[in-house]
Amino acid sequence: MTHSRAAGAYQRAVLAFRNPTLDLLHGRYAPFVVATLSLVFTAERTAVAISDAHVEVAEIVDELRAAGYDEDERSLPAGNGREICRYWVRVGWLVPQIKDDVEVYRLSAQAVGALEIAGRAGGGRARVSRSRVRTLLDSIDTLARDAEADPEKRRARLLAERDAIDAELARLEEDQFEPADDEQLLEEAENVLHLTRELPADFSRVAESIAAMQRDVVADLRRDVRPTGEVLREYLERGQHIMQSTPEGRAFSGALRLIGDPERIDQLTDQLHRLLVQPFARLMARDQQIELGAIARRVEQGVEEVLTAQRRASHVITSQVRTHDPVRDREVDDLLRGAMSALQEWTRHAGPAQKAEPLRGFPVAHVADLRRSLSDPSPPRVPASLTASDDDPEFIGDDSRAWGGPAYPELEAYAATLGPEFDLATAFASASEATRRPVDLVGLLEIAHRRGMTENDELSVVEARRPDGTTRRFAFGAVTARTVEDLADD
Repeated sequence: MTHSRAAGAYQRAVLAFRNPTLDLLHGRYAPFVVATLSLVFTAERTAVAISDAHVEVAEIVDELRAAGYDEDERSLPAGNGREICRYWVRVGWLVPQIKDDVEVYRLSAQAVGALEIAGRAGGGRARVSRSRVRTLLDSIDTLARDAEADPEKRRARLLAERDAIDAELARLEEDQFEPADDEQLLEEAENVLHLTRELPADFSRVAESIAAMQRDVVADLRRDVRPTGEVLREYLERGQHIMQSTPEGRAFSGALRLIGDPERIDQLTDQLHRLLVQPFARLMARDQQIELGAIARRVEQGVEEVLTAQRRASHVITSQVRTHDPVRDREVDDLLRGAMSALQEWTRHAGPAQKAEPLRGFPVAHVADLRRSLSDPSPPRVPASLTASDDDPEFIGDDSRAWGGPAYPELEAYAATLGPEFDLATAFASASEATRRPVDLVGLLEIAHRRGMTENDELSVVEARRPDGTTRRFAFGAVTARTVEDLADD
Protein backbone atom coordinates (compact mmCIF):
# COMPACT_ATOMS: atom_id res chain seq x y z
CA MET A 1 0.00 0.00 0.00
CA THR A 2 2.79 2.40 0.94
CA HIS A 3 4.74 1.57 -2.19
CA SER A 4 1.67 2.19 -4.34
CA ARG A 5 1.07 5.61 -2.78
CA ALA A 6 4.72 6.56 -3.17
CA ALA A 7 4.77 5.46 -6.80
CA GLY A 8 1.63 7.43 -7.55
CA ALA A 9 3.01 10.56 -5.89
CA TYR A 10 6.28 10.20 -7.74
CA GLN A 11 4.55 9.81 -11.11
CA ARG A 12 2.46 12.91 -10.45
CA ALA A 13 5.62 14.82 -9.56
CA VAL A 14 7.33 13.63 -12.74
CA LEU A 15 4.39 14.84 -14.81
CA ALA A 16 4.42 18.17 -12.99
CA PHE A 17 8.09 18.73 -13.71
CA ARG A 18 7.50 18.06 -17.39
CA ASN A 19 5.46 21.25 -17.44
CA PRO A 20 7.23 23.83 -19.66
CA THR A 21 6.80 26.42 -16.89
CA LEU A 22 8.96 24.46 -14.48
CA ASP A 23 11.36 23.64 -17.29
CA LEU A 24 11.90 27.37 -17.82
CA LEU A 25 12.50 27.98 -14.11
CA HIS A 26 14.94 25.08 -13.82
CA GLY A 27 16.76 25.78 -17.08
CA ARG A 28 20.43 26.52 -17.43
CA TYR A 29 19.94 30.26 -17.92
CA ALA A 30 16.69 30.64 -15.97
CA PRO A 31 17.65 33.90 -14.13
CA PHE A 32 18.67 35.54 -17.40
CA VAL A 33 15.51 34.36 -19.19
CA VAL A 34 13.19 35.60 -16.43
CA ALA A 35 14.98 38.94 -16.12
CA THR A 36 15.07 39.60 -19.88
CA LEU A 37 11.47 38.60 -20.58
CA SER A 38 10.22 40.70 -17.66
CA LEU A 39 12.06 43.75 -19.08
CA VAL A 40 11.04 43.30 -22.71
CA PHE A 41 7.39 42.35 -22.07
CA THR A 42 5.30 44.44 -19.67
CA ALA A 43 1.62 44.90 -18.89
CA GLU A 44 1.45 47.77 -21.41
CA ARG A 45 3.56 45.94 -23.99
CA THR A 46 2.29 42.41 -24.49
CA ALA A 47 3.54 42.16 -28.10
CA VAL A 48 6.97 43.30 -29.32
CA ALA A 49 8.12 43.56 -32.92
CA ILE A 50 10.62 40.84 -33.74
CA SER A 51 13.31 43.25 -34.90
CA ASP A 52 12.91 45.35 -31.73
CA ALA A 53 13.04 42.27 -29.51
CA HIS A 54 16.30 41.13 -31.11
CA VAL A 55 17.88 44.54 -30.49
CA GLU A 56 16.66 44.82 -26.88
CA VAL A 57 17.77 41.29 -25.96
CA ALA A 58 21.20 41.97 -27.50
CA GLU A 59 21.52 45.18 -25.45
CA ILE A 60 20.61 43.35 -22.22
CA VAL A 61 23.16 40.60 -22.94
CA ASP A 62 25.91 43.11 -23.73
CA GLU A 63 25.15 45.11 -20.59
CA LEU A 64 25.30 42.02 -18.36
CA ARG A 65 28.50 40.82 -20.03
CA ALA A 66 30.10 44.20 -19.52
CA ALA A 67 29.12 44.03 -15.82
CA GLY A 68 30.97 40.71 -15.45
CA TYR A 69 27.98 38.37 -15.13
CA ASP A 70 29.34 35.99 -17.78
CA GLU A 71 32.11 34.56 -15.62
CA ASP A 72 29.98 31.52 -14.83
CA GLU A 73 29.17 29.51 -17.98
CA ARG A 74 25.63 28.96 -16.69
CA SER A 75 24.88 32.67 -16.23
CA LEU A 76 24.52 34.06 -19.76
CA PRO A 77 23.85 32.28 -23.07
CA ALA A 78 26.12 32.59 -26.08
CA GLY A 79 25.06 34.21 -29.33
CA ASN A 80 23.39 37.45 -30.34
CA GLY A 81 19.86 38.65 -29.69
CA ARG A 82 18.42 37.02 -32.79
CA GLU A 83 19.89 33.59 -31.97
CA ILE A 84 18.69 33.79 -28.36
CA CYS A 85 15.13 34.74 -29.37
CA ARG A 86 14.95 32.00 -31.98
CA TYR A 87 15.99 29.47 -29.34
CA TRP A 88 13.26 30.76 -27.04
CA VAL A 89 10.74 30.30 -29.86
CA ARG A 90 11.98 26.75 -30.43
CA VAL A 91 11.58 25.75 -26.76
CA GLY A 92 8.17 27.44 -26.49
CA TRP A 93 8.79 30.54 -24.38
CA LEU A 94 8.03 32.98 -27.19
CA VAL A 95 5.27 32.74 -29.80
CA PRO A 96 5.73 34.54 -33.17
CA GLN A 97 2.57 36.06 -34.61
CA ILE A 98 1.41 38.56 -37.23
CA LYS A 99 -0.18 41.74 -35.83
CA ASP A 100 -1.21 44.55 -38.18
CA ASP A 101 1.03 43.09 -40.94
CA VAL A 102 4.04 43.14 -38.55
CA GLU A 103 5.80 40.08 -37.15
CA VAL A 104 5.75 40.21 -33.34
CA TYR A 105 6.71 38.08 -30.38
CA ARG A 106 4.29 37.22 -27.56
CA LEU A 107 4.94 35.39 -24.33
CA SER A 108 3.60 31.86 -24.24
CA ALA A 109 1.31 30.78 -21.42
CA GLN A 110 4.19 28.83 -19.86
CA ALA A 111 6.46 31.87 -19.94
CA VAL A 112 3.79 34.10 -18.36
CA GLY A 113 3.26 31.53 -15.60
CA ALA A 114 6.99 31.24 -14.97
CA LEU A 115 7.36 35.02 -14.68
CA GLU A 116 4.48 35.10 -12.22
CA ILE A 117 6.03 32.35 -10.07
CA ALA A 118 9.42 34.07 -10.13
CA GLY A 119 7.83 37.41 -9.23
CA ARG A 120 5.99 35.96 -6.23
CA ALA A 121 9.08 34.13 -5.01
CA GLY A 122 11.45 37.02 -5.55
CA GLY A 123 9.75 40.03 -4.07
CA GLY A 124 6.13 39.48 -3.15
CA ARG A 125 4.98 39.36 0.46
CA ALA A 126 3.78 35.81 1.13
CA ARG A 127 1.40 36.03 4.06
CA VAL A 128 -1.99 34.86 5.18
CA SER A 129 -3.98 38.07 4.90
CA ARG A 130 -7.53 38.92 5.82
CA SER A 131 -8.41 39.73 2.22
CA ARG A 132 -7.13 36.41 0.89
CA VAL A 133 -9.02 34.45 3.51
CA ARG A 134 -12.14 36.48 2.74
CA THR A 135 -11.68 35.80 -0.99
CA LEU A 136 -11.45 32.10 -0.21
CA LEU A 137 -14.55 32.17 2.00
CA ASP A 138 -16.51 34.21 -0.58
CA SER A 139 -15.56 31.75 -3.30
CA ILE A 140 -16.67 28.79 -1.17
CA ASP A 141 -19.88 30.58 -0.26
CA THR A 142 -20.62 31.32 -3.92
CA LEU A 143 -19.91 27.71 -4.84
CA ALA A 144 -22.24 26.44 -2.12
CA ARG A 145 -24.98 28.87 -3.15
CA ASP A 146 -24.76 27.92 -6.82
CA ALA A 147 -24.72 24.20 -5.97
CA GLU A 148 -27.77 24.44 -3.71
CA ALA A 149 -30.76 22.73 -5.33
CA ASP A 150 -33.34 23.23 -2.56
CA PRO A 151 -35.52 26.29 -3.38
CA GLU A 152 -36.37 26.90 0.29
CA LYS A 153 -32.72 27.04 1.34
CA ARG A 154 -31.87 29.37 -1.53
CA ARG A 155 -34.79 31.62 -0.52
CA ALA A 156 -33.63 31.65 3.10
CA ARG A 157 -30.11 32.59 2.03
CA LEU A 158 -31.35 35.47 -0.12
CA LEU A 159 -33.53 36.77 2.72
CA ALA A 160 -30.55 36.70 5.07
CA GLU A 161 -28.50 38.66 2.55
CA ARG A 162 -31.31 41.20 2.22
CA ASP A 163 -31.49 41.60 6.01
CA ALA A 164 -27.74 42.21 6.13
CA ILE A 165 -28.03 44.85 3.41
CA ASP A 166 -30.93 46.55 5.24
CA ALA A 167 -28.89 46.62 8.46
CA GLU A 168 -25.96 48.20 6.61
CA LEU A 169 -28.25 50.85 5.13
CA ALA A 170 -29.65 51.61 8.59
CA ARG A 171 -26.15 52.12 10.00
CA LEU A 172 -25.35 54.51 7.13
CA GLU A 173 -28.49 56.55 7.88
CA GLU A 174 -27.44 56.81 11.52
CA ASP A 175 -23.85 57.81 10.59
CA GLN A 176 -22.44 54.71 12.27
CA PHE A 177 -20.31 53.68 9.30
CA GLU A 178 -16.59 53.20 10.01
CA PRO A 179 -14.38 53.26 6.89
CA ALA A 180 -11.62 50.69 6.57
CA ASP A 181 -8.14 51.81 7.53
CA ASP A 182 -5.41 52.28 4.93
CA GLU A 183 -3.53 49.15 5.98
CA GLN A 184 -6.54 46.97 5.31
CA LEU A 185 -7.18 48.64 1.94
CA LEU A 186 -3.53 48.17 1.01
CA GLU A 187 -3.78 44.50 1.90
CA GLU A 188 -6.87 44.05 -0.28
CA ALA A 189 -5.22 45.90 -3.17
CA GLU A 190 -2.24 43.53 -2.98
CA ASN A 191 -4.65 40.60 -3.05
CA VAL A 192 -6.26 42.07 -6.19
CA LEU A 193 -2.84 42.33 -7.83
CA HIS A 194 -2.10 38.74 -6.82
CA LEU A 195 -5.27 37.55 -8.51
CA THR A 196 -4.81 39.58 -11.69
CA ARG A 197 -1.23 38.35 -12.25
CA GLU A 198 -2.64 34.96 -13.21
CA LEU A 199 -5.00 36.37 -15.85
CA PRO A 200 -2.44 36.81 -18.71
CA ALA A 201 -1.34 33.19 -18.41
CA ASP A 202 -4.97 32.05 -18.42
CA PHE A 203 -5.75 34.07 -21.54
CA SER A 204 -2.60 32.79 -23.27
CA ARG A 205 -3.49 29.19 -22.42
CA VAL A 206 -6.93 29.63 -23.98
CA ALA A 207 -5.45 31.15 -27.17
CA GLU A 208 -2.79 28.44 -27.41
CA SER A 209 -5.33 25.67 -26.87
CA ILE A 210 -7.38 27.08 -29.75
CA ALA A 211 -4.27 27.22 -31.96
CA ALA A 212 -3.36 23.64 -30.99
CA MET A 213 -6.88 22.46 -31.87
CA GLN A 214 -6.58 24.26 -35.20
CA ARG A 215 -3.31 22.45 -35.99
CA ASP A 216 -4.86 19.11 -35.03
CA VAL A 217 -7.88 19.72 -37.25
CA VAL A 218 -5.74 20.70 -40.25
CA ALA A 219 -3.43 17.72 -39.73
CA ASP A 220 -6.38 15.33 -39.49
CA LEU A 221 -7.90 16.89 -42.59
CA ARG A 222 -4.72 16.41 -44.62
CA ARG A 223 -4.57 12.76 -43.59
CA ASP A 224 -8.26 12.21 -44.28
CA VAL A 225 -9.38 10.16 -47.27
CA ARG A 226 -13.11 10.40 -46.66
CA PRO A 227 -15.52 12.08 -49.09
CA THR A 228 -15.23 15.83 -49.20
CA GLY A 229 -18.88 16.35 -48.20
CA GLU A 230 -18.47 14.35 -45.00
CA VAL A 231 -15.26 16.18 -44.12
CA LEU A 232 -16.92 19.51 -44.87
CA ARG A 233 -19.82 18.92 -42.48
CA GLU A 234 -17.64 17.67 -39.61
CA TYR A 235 -14.84 20.21 -39.70
CA LEU A 236 -16.94 23.26 -40.52
CA GLU A 237 -19.03 22.47 -37.47
CA ARG A 238 -15.90 22.25 -35.33
CA GLY A 239 -14.62 25.49 -36.81
CA GLN A 240 -17.88 27.32 -36.10
CA HIS A 241 -18.05 26.01 -32.51
CA ILE A 242 -14.34 26.14 -31.80
CA MET A 243 -14.79 27.88 -28.44
CA GLN A 244 -16.71 24.89 -27.12
CA SER A 245 -14.14 22.33 -28.31
CA THR A 246 -11.60 22.75 -25.48
CA PRO A 247 -11.96 22.94 -21.68
CA GLU A 248 -10.11 26.26 -21.65
CA GLY A 249 -12.43 27.62 -24.33
CA ARG A 250 -15.54 26.64 -22.40
CA ALA A 251 -14.18 28.25 -19.24
CA PHE A 252 -13.33 31.41 -21.15
CA SER A 253 -16.84 31.56 -22.64
CA GLY A 254 -18.25 31.66 -19.12
CA ALA A 255 -15.82 34.37 -18.03
CA LEU A 256 -16.50 36.37 -21.17
CA ARG A 257 -20.11 36.80 -20.13
CA LEU A 258 -18.83 38.69 -17.08
CA ILE A 259 -16.05 40.82 -18.58
CA GLY A 260 -16.82 40.90 -22.30
CA ASP A 261 -19.26 43.80 -22.11
CA PRO A 262 -17.52 47.09 -23.10
CA GLU A 263 -19.58 48.95 -20.48
CA ARG A 264 -18.29 46.56 -17.83
CA ILE A 265 -14.70 47.28 -18.91
CA ASP A 266 -15.37 51.04 -18.75
CA GLN A 267 -16.89 50.64 -15.30
CA LEU A 268 -13.84 48.66 -14.18
CA THR A 269 -11.52 51.38 -15.51
CA ASP A 270 -13.42 54.09 -13.61
CA GLN A 271 -13.27 52.06 -10.40
CA LEU A 272 -9.51 51.61 -10.70
CA HIS A 273 -8.96 55.32 -11.35
CA ARG A 274 -10.98 56.19 -8.24
CA LEU A 275 -8.92 53.73 -6.19
CA LEU A 276 -5.64 55.26 -7.32
CA VAL A 277 -6.61 58.68 -5.92
CA GLN A 278 -7.49 57.29 -2.49
CA PRO A 279 -5.07 57.96 0.40
CA PHE A 280 -4.10 54.29 0.79
CA ALA A 281 -2.75 54.24 -2.81
CA ARG A 282 0.19 56.39 -1.67
CA LEU A 283 1.37 53.46 0.46
CA MET A 284 1.74 51.28 -2.64
CA ALA A 285 4.97 51.07 -4.60
CA ARG A 286 5.11 52.83 -7.95
CA ASP A 287 5.11 49.58 -9.94
CA GLN A 288 2.11 48.37 -7.91
CA GLN A 289 0.18 51.53 -8.76
CA ILE A 290 0.97 51.09 -12.47
CA GLU A 291 -0.05 47.44 -12.32
CA LEU A 292 -3.31 48.26 -10.55
CA GLY A 293 -4.21 50.91 -13.11
CA ALA A 294 -3.46 48.54 -16.02
CA ILE A 295 -5.80 45.75 -14.88
CA ALA A 296 -8.66 46.78 -17.16
CA ARG A 297 -6.33 47.11 -20.14
CA ARG A 298 -4.79 43.69 -19.45
CA VAL A 299 -8.23 42.12 -19.29
CA GLU A 300 -9.24 43.81 -22.54
CA GLN A 301 -6.03 42.72 -24.27
CA GLY A 302 -6.48 39.15 -23.05
CA VAL A 303 -10.03 38.98 -24.37
CA GLU A 304 -8.93 40.40 -27.71
CA GLU A 305 -6.07 37.87 -27.92
CA VAL A 306 -8.45 34.96 -27.42
CA LEU A 307 -11.04 36.30 -29.87
CA THR A 308 -8.31 36.90 -32.47
CA ALA A 309 -7.09 33.33 -32.07
CA GLN A 310 -10.67 32.11 -32.47
CA ARG A 311 -11.23 34.11 -35.66
CA ARG A 312 -7.89 32.98 -37.11
CA ALA A 313 -8.58 29.31 -36.34
CA SER A 314 -12.08 29.47 -37.83
CA HIS A 315 -10.72 31.11 -40.99
CA VAL A 316 -7.87 28.61 -41.39
CA ILE A 317 -10.08 25.57 -40.84
CA THR A 318 -12.79 26.86 -43.17
CA SER A 319 -10.26 27.68 -45.91
CA GLN A 320 -8.58 24.29 -45.53
CA VAL A 321 -11.89 22.46 -45.78
CA ARG A 322 -12.92 24.39 -48.88
CA THR A 323 -9.63 23.68 -50.66
CA HIS A 324 -9.24 20.14 -49.33
CA ASP A 325 -8.32 17.65 -52.03
CA PRO A 326 -7.02 14.30 -50.69
CA VAL A 327 -5.80 13.13 -54.10
CA ARG A 328 -3.79 16.30 -54.69
CA ASP A 329 -2.36 16.23 -51.17
CA ARG A 330 -1.20 12.66 -51.67
CA GLU A 331 0.40 13.62 -54.97
CA VAL A 332 2.28 16.48 -53.31
CA ASP A 333 3.43 14.17 -50.51
CA ASP A 334 4.62 11.59 -53.04
CA LEU A 335 6.54 14.26 -54.95
CA LEU A 336 8.21 15.51 -51.78
CA ARG A 337 9.14 11.99 -50.72
CA GLY A 338 10.54 11.33 -54.19
CA ALA A 339 12.62 14.52 -54.04
CA MET A 340 13.98 13.57 -50.60
CA SER A 341 14.84 10.05 -51.80
CA ALA A 342 16.62 11.43 -54.85
CA LEU A 343 18.58 13.86 -52.67
CA GLN A 344 19.65 11.08 -50.30
CA GLU A 345 20.70 8.92 -53.24
CA TRP A 346 22.73 11.78 -54.72
CA THR A 347 24.49 12.55 -51.44
CA ARG A 348 25.42 8.88 -51.08
CA HIS A 349 27.44 8.89 -54.34
CA ALA A 350 28.45 12.56 -54.62
CA GLY A 351 31.85 13.65 -53.45
CA PRO A 352 32.44 16.40 -50.87
CA ALA A 353 33.43 18.93 -53.54
CA GLN A 354 30.75 18.04 -56.06
CA LYS A 355 28.18 20.72 -56.69
CA ALA A 356 24.53 20.18 -57.48
CA GLU A 357 23.15 21.99 -60.48
CA PRO A 358 20.25 24.12 -59.20
CA LEU A 359 16.82 23.86 -60.78
CA ARG A 360 16.20 27.32 -62.13
CA GLY A 361 12.69 26.69 -63.42
CA PHE A 362 10.05 24.06 -63.80
CA PRO A 363 9.32 22.55 -67.23
CA VAL A 364 6.44 24.15 -69.10
CA ALA A 365 4.16 22.47 -71.58
CA HIS A 366 4.48 24.10 -75.02
CA VAL A 367 1.33 24.44 -77.09
CA ALA A 368 1.87 25.32 -80.76
CA ASP A 369 -1.57 26.60 -81.64
CA LEU A 370 -5.05 26.14 -80.30
CA ARG A 371 -8.19 26.00 -82.38
CA ARG A 372 -10.00 29.31 -82.47
CA SER A 373 -13.30 27.98 -83.77
CA LEU A 374 -15.34 24.96 -82.72
CA SER A 375 -17.81 25.09 -85.63
CA ASP A 376 -15.90 22.68 -87.87
CA PRO A 377 -14.34 19.65 -86.16
CA SER A 378 -12.20 18.83 -89.22
CA PRO A 379 -8.70 20.35 -89.34
CA PRO A 380 -8.25 23.42 -91.58
CA ARG A 381 -6.93 22.88 -95.11
CA VAL A 382 -4.90 25.22 -97.28
CA PRO A 383 -6.57 26.61 -100.42
CA ALA A 384 -5.78 25.05 -103.80
CA SER A 385 -2.78 26.54 -105.62
CA LEU A 386 -3.29 28.83 -108.62
CA THR A 387 -2.65 27.43 -112.05
CA ALA A 388 -1.84 29.20 -115.31
CA SER A 389 -2.70 27.74 -118.71
CA ASP A 390 -3.60 28.84 -122.21
CA ASP A 391 -7.23 27.96 -121.55
CA ASP A 392 -7.38 30.13 -118.44
CA PRO A 393 -4.94 33.03 -118.88
CA GLU A 394 -4.27 35.51 -116.09
CA PHE A 395 -5.52 38.43 -118.22
CA ILE A 396 -8.11 38.23 -120.90
CA GLY A 397 -7.76 40.95 -123.55
CA ASP A 398 -6.01 44.32 -123.48
CA ASP A 399 -8.75 45.91 -121.41
CA SER A 400 -7.94 43.84 -118.26
CA ARG A 401 -4.26 44.78 -118.49
CA ALA A 402 -5.08 48.46 -119.05
CA TRP A 403 -7.07 48.60 -115.82
CA GLY A 404 -4.31 46.86 -113.81
CA GLY A 405 -1.52 48.26 -111.63
CA PRO A 406 1.37 50.53 -112.62
CA ALA A 407 3.43 49.57 -115.68
CA TYR A 408 6.74 49.33 -113.77
CA PRO A 409 9.00 48.12 -116.62
CA GLU A 410 7.87 50.94 -118.95
CA LEU A 411 8.14 53.52 -116.18
CA GLU A 412 11.67 52.35 -115.22
CA ALA A 413 12.79 52.61 -118.83
CA TYR A 414 11.18 56.03 -119.23
CA ALA A 415 12.77 57.39 -116.00
CA ALA A 416 16.20 56.26 -117.19
CA THR A 417 15.93 58.65 -120.17
CA LEU A 418 15.16 61.77 -118.11
CA GLY A 419 18.70 62.71 -117.11
CA PRO A 420 20.34 63.13 -113.68
CA GLU A 421 17.40 65.01 -112.18
CA PHE A 422 13.83 65.59 -113.28
CA ASP A 423 10.63 67.14 -112.02
CA LEU A 424 8.02 64.49 -111.35
CA ALA A 425 5.04 66.54 -112.65
CA THR A 426 6.88 67.50 -115.86
CA ALA A 427 8.01 63.93 -116.44
CA PHE A 428 4.49 62.55 -115.95
CA ALA A 429 3.01 65.15 -118.32
CA SER A 430 5.54 64.19 -121.02
CA ALA A 431 4.95 60.43 -120.72
CA SER A 432 3.14 58.38 -123.32
CA GLU A 433 -0.59 57.83 -123.20
CA ALA A 434 -0.08 54.23 -121.93
CA THR A 435 1.79 55.40 -118.84
CA ARG A 436 -0.28 58.44 -117.89
CA ARG A 437 -2.95 56.60 -115.87
CA PRO A 438 -3.57 57.54 -112.21
CA VAL A 439 -1.87 54.32 -111.09
CA ASP A 440 1.17 55.18 -113.21
CA LEU A 441 1.52 58.46 -111.30
CA VAL A 442 1.69 56.42 -108.12
CA GLY A 443 4.22 54.05 -109.72
CA LEU A 444 6.41 56.92 -110.91
CA LEU A 445 6.30 58.48 -107.45
CA GLU A 446 7.35 55.14 -105.94
CA ILE A 447 10.31 54.91 -108.35
CA ALA A 448 11.36 58.45 -107.47
CA HIS A 449 11.17 57.69 -103.77
CA ARG A 450 13.23 54.52 -104.18
CA ARG A 451 15.96 56.31 -106.12
CA GLY A 452 16.01 59.38 -103.95
CA MET A 453 13.96 62.57 -104.17
CA THR A 454 13.56 65.97 -102.58
CA GLU A 455 10.38 67.90 -101.89
CA ASN A 456 9.74 71.65 -101.75
CA ASP A 457 6.88 73.96 -100.85
CA GLU A 458 5.70 74.50 -104.47
CA LEU A 459 2.49 72.86 -105.70
CA SER A 460 2.42 70.63 -108.77
CA VAL A 461 -0.77 69.80 -110.69
CA VAL A 462 -0.97 66.97 -113.25
CA GLU A 463 -3.73 65.46 -115.36
CA ALA A 464 -4.09 61.68 -115.62
CA ARG A 465 -6.15 59.77 -118.17
CA ARG A 466 -8.01 56.55 -117.44
CA PRO A 467 -8.27 53.72 -120.03
CA ASP A 468 -11.87 54.73 -120.79
CA GLY A 469 -10.73 58.27 -121.77
CA THR A 470 -11.86 60.15 -118.65
CA THR A 471 -9.36 62.45 -116.96
CA ARG A 472 -8.50 63.18 -113.35
CA ARG A 473 -6.39 66.03 -111.96
CA PHE A 474 -4.04 65.53 -108.98
CA ALA A 475 -2.22 68.14 -106.89
CA PHE A 476 0.83 67.34 -104.72
CA GLY A 477 3.98 68.93 -103.41
CA ALA A 478 6.63 69.48 -106.07
CA VAL A 479 9.10 66.55 -106.22
CA THR A 480 12.55 66.49 -107.80
CA ALA A 481 13.79 62.94 -108.50
CA ARG A 482 17.25 61.60 -109.31
CA THR A 483 18.31 58.83 -111.65
CA VAL A 484 20.40 55.72 -110.94
CA GLU A 485 23.55 57.30 -112.39
CA ASP A 486 23.25 60.21 -109.92
CA LEU A 487 22.97 57.78 -106.98
CA ALA A 488 26.07 55.91 -108.13
CA ASP A 489 28.08 59.18 -108.17
CA ASP A 490 26.95 59.90 -104.61
